Amino acid sequence: MTNILIVDDDIHILNLVRIHLSEQGYQVFQAKDGMEALEILHKQSCHLAVVDVMMPFMDGFTLTKEIRTRYHIPVILLTAKNQIEDKEQGFDAGTDDYLVKPFEPKELSFRIRALLRRYDKQPENTVLRIGNTMINKKSYEVTIEDKTILLPLKEFELLYFLMANPIQVFTRDHLIEQIWGFDYEGDERTVDVHIKRLRERLLTYTNDFQIKTVRGVGYSLEAKRE
Repeated sequence: MTNILIVDDDIHILNLVRIHLSEQGYQVFQAKDGMEALEILHKQSCHLAVVDVMMPFMDGFTLTKEIRTRYHIPVILLTAKNQIEDKEQGFDAGTDDYLVKPFEPKELSFRIRALLRRYDKQPENTVLRIGNTMINKKSYEVTIEDKTILLPLKEFELLYFLMANPIQVFTRDHLIEQIWGFDYEGDERTVDVHIKRLRERLLTYTNDFQIKTVRGVGYSLEAKRE
């Protein structure tokens, strides 16, 4: 399921968008300000964010910059103003699209679908690196300094997915969908077993990152801080 984050301090806008997008089959997460939005993104993988410009604590421009720095997801900015200066500031912040209030929910849906298609078509990096650890999806090799490690397929795919999405927290169900597929008939303990094996295999080779357990939620990969 595609997860959409809606950030707006207007509860009426939140409810309107949530109802409409839920009817379209999206899973909707809501935040009333930028700080709450970042907390959600830290715990939950989202595929797109719809962000209001005028909000308390952290405005939409600042939030967009934070999202662009930390996550590879499209952003649509909402604003009640229709001034070219606001649009320029929004695009400078890194937004992918811009929608002026009041808007038709259908138009928002069109723009969401277009952005999701565009991001899906972007080429996937085949080589990822964190510190001295490099993972190559073409050769299915993990290279740590001058050592090459061959992992079992699912462990490799799990490590690649986590390295491609550092800091984000993923539930066991989400990881099962990504690595094993929607039709997998096993249980979530499979994820725990594979995470445990990954940690054991990599422990003696690298401390470039940690696969952390987030109690009550799932797992997150975090790079070592310099």
